[in-house]
Amino acid sequence: MIETLLIANRGEIACRIIRTARRLGIRTVAVYSDADADALHVTLADEAVRIGAAPARDSYLRMDAILDAAARTGAQAIHPGYGFLSENAGFAEACAAADLIFVGPPASAIRAMGGKSEAKALMETAGVPLVPGYHGEEQNSGVLAAEAARIGFPVLIKASAGGGGKGMKVATSAEDFHEQLASAKREAQAAFGNDRVLIEKYLGRPRHVEIQVFADSHGNCVYLFERDCSIQRRHQKVVEEAPAPNLPLELRQEMGAAAVAAAKAIGYVGAGTVEFLLDPVETGGDGRFYFMEMNTRLQVEHPVTEYITGQDLVEWQLRVAAGGALPLSQSELAVNGHAIEVRLYAEDPDKGFLPQTGTLSHLRFPETGSQVRVDTGVRQGDAISIHYDPMIAKLIVWDVDRPAAVRRLRQALAETEVGGLSANIPFLAAIAGHPGFLAADLDTRFIERHQADLLPPPTPPSGEVLSLAALGVLLERKAETVAAAARTKDPWSPWATGDSWRLNDAVPEVLTFATSHEGGEPLEVRACRRRDGGFDITLPTGEELTGHARFEPDEAHGGGRLVAEVGGRRLTAGWSRRGRELDLFRPGRHHRLTLIDPLDVGMVDAGGGGRLVAPMPGKVIAVLVATGDRVEKGQALVVLEAMKMEHTIKAQGPGTVESVRYAIGDQVPDGAELIIVTGDEA
Repeated sequence: MIETLLIANRGEIACRIIRTARRLGIRTVAVYSDADADALHVTLADEAVRIGAAPARDSYLRMDAILDAAARTGAQAIHPGYGFLSENAGFAEACAAADLIFVGPPASAIRAMGGKSEAKALMETAGVPLVPGYHGEEQNSGVLAAEAARIGFPVLIKASAGGGGKGMKVATSAEDFHEQLASAKREAQAAFGNDRVLIEKYLGRPRHVEIQVFADSHGNCVYLFERDCSIQRRHQKVVEEAPAPNLPLELRQEMGAAAVAAAKAIGYVGAGTVEFLLDPVETGGDGRFYFMEMNTRLQVEHPVTEYITGQDLVEWQLRVAAGGALPLSQSELAVNGHAIEVRLYAEDPDKGFLPQTGTLSHLRFPETGSQVRVDTGVRQGDAISIHYDPMIAKLIVWDVDRPAAVRRLRQALAETEVGGLSANIPFLAAIAGHPGFLAADLDTRFIERHQADLLPPPTPPSGEVLSLAALGVLLERKAETVAAAARTKDPWSPWATGDSWRLNDAVPEVLTFATSHEGGEPLEVRACRRRDGGFDITLPTGEELTGHARFEPDEAHGGGRLVAEVGGRRLTAGWSRRGRELDLFRPGRHHRLTLIDPLDVGMVDAGGGGRLVAPMPGKVIAVLVATGDRVEKGQALVVLEAMKMEHTIKAQGPGTVESVRYAIGDQVPDGAELIIVTGDEA
């Protein structure tokens, strides 16, 4: 067995690998960039080695630094996790040349499946069904446009070398084909250093069903059933579950056999996933499944397979890499219950899912156990950096059947709180509670079909939320005042009560809150302390009510719990405050408020006008207008590359470009003014 394992990755997958290795008695070595010097995976490992600066190209993508770290620490094996170098055939070969075990498939298998076009040609030879498309060598835009017309619109343009939704665009007609092709090629070049694409027929309402396969060096190969990953956004998975709902046993066995045939066709060893598009008859399809691609690594969503099979796939990887046989045969594998995984991301669904950066000032996960699992690589106080994927954690649940698992998922999401930046928890909660999800009416355009339900327009905070926010601020103010008074010579002074006391009467405190609701006006709440310790509260609507509250500190998660009675209702909310910034958590909802200082004029200036700013740090990769150009509302002006994805900045209204501040190739900070547009007069 392997004695020392180096993990050439970071974040939650590095932490997850360390857990299994420790259980097996294997010593672990972490590697880290300057941005990850204090990261959780560094803390958990037995030893850690710095490999470079924060950008991945200067650290986690440096083969030489990783191989040097393995030599210095006496590691016998390297586990690549997923992402970074996990599907790099050259890295697998470099490990072999250094006499290191690569915990993954042979370089030949990675190379065979590394190019989507070559992989599809190979699968066609092996008898695995393919979606109609073009997978040829010719990359001339005219040829590609002609092939798209032959296949029939809409078509999917996909980066041949990529994955994770990067370099994937849909062209609905010949008119928009060239624009989508150019965008796909730019993303592919930036993400994979290769702008080659393939084109496929875009199916109407397909499901994304993938098969987990595992092979050893002794000729054994099995499939550990399937996962449904149909709920996606921009071709990136959002929800994954196993087994796939409403999949007939015969079809499961047929897909499993095809996946095993695919693995055997390339001499596969280790964990792999064969991904298919299923065209269900129920939604007008032909009932067939089609090969998409094979991921020659462990998948992000592997925990749902572990839950329903009772197997540790990382342990399987380590045993197979060390030369062992598969622990179980196909006949010994069985499905037990149902598991669902969702990915918690630092992103703002109300602002086009823009990735967020910042400090996790408050972090609370549900209690874990046999039916709830949280895989994460961060702790409270850690930062989400611009340099890496903004995933915070994976939340995985299991129960005896799908309805029970969905209920457990909804409860787990209600107990999850992320403060200090925006996260996608409310969006995930909306999916988990949607009638279409409850009915397992799934396809890859589920989010698009139900966008109005899942992404309703942002609304101002309710009176309930404003009351809780005001009570929390007042309680903290009183605690601060009392603490300060205790340090004086007269702690019993009436001026130290912190309750708005005045000589003749109590004076109401006015609290003004700004919200992230675009275009929302500041909201004013008035509160006057009552003799019974409560408050008379007046909301912006004029509604008056009485509120009582107490604060239960929770330093372990940042902030605490606010327990209140408002208008005759008993309410509990998570609470975190950093200066003027407040995070208030109600089940499945996160409210971010800013306490406005009326003396700070800048805080109440909504500003902006025609100035278009960068929503995050990034690199300008396209400037689509010039000074003096006329623009219309919604017109694309600038394309930024940030967190490995393209983000298009659009005009807020009609007008004329007054100034273009940055050029292609420029690095811009968060909030930088990119373009100034002079709006048309009303």
